[in-house]
Amino acid sequence: MQDNKNISELKEDNQNIIENKELNIWEALIPVVILMAMLAYNIFFVEDQEWFGAYTNQIILLLGGGIAAIVGLYNKVSFRRMLTEIWENLRSVYVPIMILFLVGALAGTWLVSGVIPAMVYYGLQVLSPGIFLPASVIICAVISIATGSSWTTSATVGIALIGIGTALGINPGMIAGAVISGAYFGDKMSPLSDTTNLAPAMAGTDLFTHIRYMAITTTPTILITLVVFGIISMNIKTSGSADVSNLLESINSTFNITPWLFLVPLSVVVLILFKTKPLIALGTGVTLAVVFALIFQPEILTSLSESKFGAIVNSVLTDTQINTDNEKLNDLFSAGGMKGMLWTIFLIICAMVFGGVMGAIGALARITRALLSIATTVFGLFATTVISCLGLNVIASDQYLAIVIPGKMFKKAFDDRGLAPENLSRTLEDSGTVTSVLIPWNTCGAYQSGVLGVGVGEYFVYAVFNWLSPFTTLFFAALNIKIRQLTTKSVEPVVV
Repeated sequence: MQDNKNISELKEDNQNIIENKELNIWEALIPVVILMAMLAYNIFFVEDQEWFGAYTNQIILLLGGGIAAIVGLYNKVSFRRMLTEIWENLRSVYVPIMILFLVGALAGTWLVSGVIPAMVYYGLQVLSPGIFLPASVIICAVISIATGSSWTTSATVGIALIGIGTALGINPGMIAGAVISGAYFGDKMSPLSDTTNLAPAMAGTDLFTHIRYMAITTTPTILITLVVFGIISMNIKTSGSADVSNLLESINSTFNITPWLFLVPLSVVVLILFKTKPLIALGTGVTLAVVFALIFQPEILTSLSESKFGAIVNSVLTDTQINTDNEKLNDLFSAGGMKGMLWTIFLIICAMVFGGVMGAIGALARITRALLSIATTVFGLFATTVISCLGLNVIASDQYLAIVIPGKMFKKAFDDRGLAPENLSRTLEDSGTVTSVLIPWNTCGAYQSGVLGVGVGEYFVYAVFNWLSPFTTLFFAALNIKIRQLTTKSVEPVVV
């Protein structure tokens, strides 16, 4: 999702699963239980969820890492090993952090250049409230299949759809849920996606067998998602067409709106389609936006700062606010630049610290093996795999670990039951890839909420495709529907 450069190979080679025979399951669970307790206390009992100030979640993750380190030292794990794992984890998110900084710069420069206002302006005339949510799912699915990246989809089309939908008076949580549902469907089914390559690599099957087999559970899930958003669209109250004309007039009087501005996002999408690295593609988007701002929006730049150069620097680095004669648009036409991404970046760093220590002390492997030991039936094996992926998205805060560790741990168990490897690869994607965005401190959840400007708690319920996918794969397993078996060995009877 973050980078289309053979991440599947990198992750498979570099993710070592550390075993620790000294550690028992109860000790492995101590940091998890305490972390969950602190997060729950902060959510339910602390006013404004600021137990330790604005960076409460970050500090809680660091405290959880500290507790895990104490457990590790007690079980003869060296501090050096923990630091090494933390460093490896931090290295693995270097590219995502750089992408986040560029997304912040992209949002600021696309605002002052008129790109985002132009998207909103033309989008308001095309996307009516009655079809907006299902249309958003389809648009994001198509873009994500083409690019292989839910991250790029959210940073480009997703931002525009949030702007258009907000101007129509639609709940931002609904919009973000539709964007994320479509983006992760496309990411999951695209042969260009890193996770779509990683899952079959871990399970021992090939890419296109994996994609074809995933379609069995993914197709009904996305169809249900579209139906849900269609029903929601028919029952929500929006600002109505009367307000849209006022919004269009306000945008047109503030910015120089022209179709030429679409060359900027189009260039980014084309670069991604040609497999250009995301850092280069997004950097190009920022550079082009700066040029277009100087050409098309000189008055906007002058109104923001004494010098046009100063206005551009501010849009890249710090807060930018463009005022119109419409209060709703004033809230929409603001951006935080790179500064606005710092909270999200700190969250990712702290999550990697916690996940690194948990991996170093052998807690991740111990918890996964404990789950595997209770899988006595075929359905139990599928259910345990799903639970492991969900748990690792919570504990390790990284979707790749949620695919790599269960993939390595459960591969032999699936083979012993006579189950084809695509059963495992599909389950890894249905539960590991798509649910990562539902965890606030997971790299994906932090990224999406930071880019779209909508908290995980606000879009969780509306990310229908993401939370429905694990249930779909379990439903198919429970009823023994399309559970492919190996043909090269005798197969035990399927017990549900």
